[in-house]
Amino acid sequence: MASHKYNDAKPLTKVFCLVFLSFLSWDFDTSAGVRPRNRLLVGASSPRVYTNDFIVTMEPDAQIQGANRAHADWLAKRHGFENRGKVFGDEDVFHFKHRSLKTGANSPSLEHILRLRLSSKVKRVRQLEGYGRLKRGLKAKKSAYQGLDPLYPFQWYINNTGQAGGTPGLDLNVQAAWNMGYTGKGVTVAIMDDGLDYLHPDLRDNYSPESSYDFSSNDPFPYPRYTLNWFNSHGTRCAGEVSAAADNGICGVGVAYNSRIAGIRMLDQPYMTDVIEAASLSYKPEINDIYSASWGPTDDGRTVDGPRELTLRAIVNGVNKGRNGLGSIYVWASGDGGANDDCNCDGYAASMWTISVNSAINDGQTALYDESCSSTLASTFSNGRGRRPGSGVATTDLYGGCTLRHSGTSAAAPEAAGVFALALEANKNLTWRDVQHLTVLTSTPNQLHDSFHQWRRNGVGLMFNHLFGFGVLNAEKMVKMAKTWSTVPPRYRCEAGVVVGNFPIPSDGALTLEIDTNACDGKFNHVRYLEHVQAFITLESSRRGDVTINLTSPLDTKSILLSRRPNDEDKTQGFRRWPFMTTHTWGEDPRGVWTLSIGFRGDFPQEGRLTRWALLLHGTQVAPYIDEIVDSRDSKLAISKKLEYAEGVLHDLQDAESQYNE
Repeated sequence: MASHKYNDAKPLTKVFCLVFLSFLSWDFDTSAGVRPRNRLLVGASSPRVYTNDFIVTMEPDAQIQGANRAHADWLAKRHGFENRGKVFGDEDVFHFKHRSLKTGANSPSLEHILRLRLSSKVKRVRQLEGYGRLKRGLKAKKSAYQGLDPLYPFQWYINNTGQAGGTPGLDLNVQAAWNMGYTGKGVTVAIMDDGLDYLHPDLRDNYSPESSYDFSSNDPFPYPRYTLNWFNSHGTRCAGEVSAAADNGICGVGVAYNSRIAGIRMLDQPYMTDVIEAASLSYKPEINDIYSASWGPTDDGRTVDGPRELTLRAIVNGVNKGRNGLGSIYVWASGDGGANDDCNCDGYAASMWTISVNSAINDGQTALYDESCSSTLASTFSNGRGRRPGSGVATTDLYGGCTLRHSGTSAAAPEAAGVFALALEANKNLTWRDVQHLTVLTSTPNQLHDSFHQWRRNGVGLMFNHLFGFGVLNAEKMVKMAKTWSTVPPRYRCEAGVVVGNFPIPSDGALTLEIDTNACDGKFNHVRYLEHVQAFITLESSRRGDVTINLTSPLDTKSILLSRRPNDEDKTQGFRRWPFMTTHTWGEDPRGVWTLSIGFRGDFPQEGRLTRWALLLHGTQVAPYIDEIVDSRDSKLAISKKLEYAEGVLHDLQDAESQYNE
């Protein structure tokens, strides 16, 4: 077989001519690697996009059959290309694809064109442009938000450019989700509150009358009751954060501005009842996807209260049967009691069935009214410190008005509901637990900070904070992950152990108790990957507000179940099987020793005793993220998947070893 040597040496003049052309007369490459500057451009209004695909035309060689193919293979390999073969059966035209050159550049790669053109056997080189094609009958997604609403410049929680002394970039990153085409369309958010001004020009087009009801007046019209001081503006303000229309020149824009908004009026009566709460939380669960609640027990730092029997049953029924079995999504404001309260004493915010949301201000600090607790899952934003103009939450107000002064964690919950609406539009099959997992994985510390509660890492590498949960919601990340999300495995409940007795709590030091558990291993309900952990505690003390409780997992993750509450002077009620909850051990293997530590913090010595502690573990038996797509090596999902894979290999080895020993 004859061998061929490829000599690419050309006359020196040709080389210099090519180089000269590349710098003087080339504009962008199409045919033969050059385009004269005076050539008319077709569709010049659209930016050009160049791919890593090249069409290489060889000089005809009729003397040796197959010579051009052999030279094309050699040339492609030499310059980092892959020869994809002949184009349209032409013996002299080949499709080259570069292995490392990124597609999507706005100018051609003259370097690669020149390298190929310097071969004596190459006649022409053309780098292919990329362009779009739309399926007929399918509408293109609407363009991104244009910013035509007058309050938009004040909505720093949507786009923080440093307004009112804020930190640029510290926002919900919703505009990136909008640019992807997700605006909450097809999702209904119910605002459970004091009513909804559904005649408001910024809300009326998104109002869902079929999903709304007035349980305070028992009629289908949840319009707020008039008061001189606009006391019943709360629900309308929350609704605007979610569903205010876009680019209509009225007020601002909602986080999910194409979502449907429902009003459930249930707060405006002298006293709340169990039946009104239960009816509100279970109203039209086949239509209402998300329920947003910016209320709860009194935030006075001495109340310990939660849902009654009917309400609790309604919530459980909602997560099991709502949304046609996918589960209703309950979003709860964590509370406005500040440093003197603890949201684990609020049975709504601390429920494993709800998503408890705290807030941060526009520079990333803790708001003065923020409560801290281990049950908080994530954070959004609310009004800043002091009376700095523009640091409040801009939204709709009663009677067609607008406001810049919405505030508290009341404002935080609807923002979260809006982000979840974007995720549900991206994937309508998300379950209530899927939304919680997505919240954990896509929330980020961003620039949130607190001088007392620092960011820590749990046993599987997830960052968490006692105030901010797993971080601030990131709409873009959540939507991207939701698009390809697979439903998490079934959840199981394991009673890890119960400690019963009469255990004195020392006035100085701490009572320490341990439960060593195998997490129900060998039983149908064993748990290997944690979601929620509950500690049902019964105790009494001479001053309940001075009691502090901490829980440490087998992987040494410390959760503060109860902080000191200086206003709580109770000495008779204590806690009766109260379900303290933590999310901070999310993803951990629960097997091993759990340590409960109870002590006093206060100005005077106190005494007390614990009579019962039951530890309940909730989670999955199968690694929840093993089938998910990883888009970044440094993401929380990537970290969790590495650990899941390593644990899976370890368990397989242990199983194999046990079988061998048998």
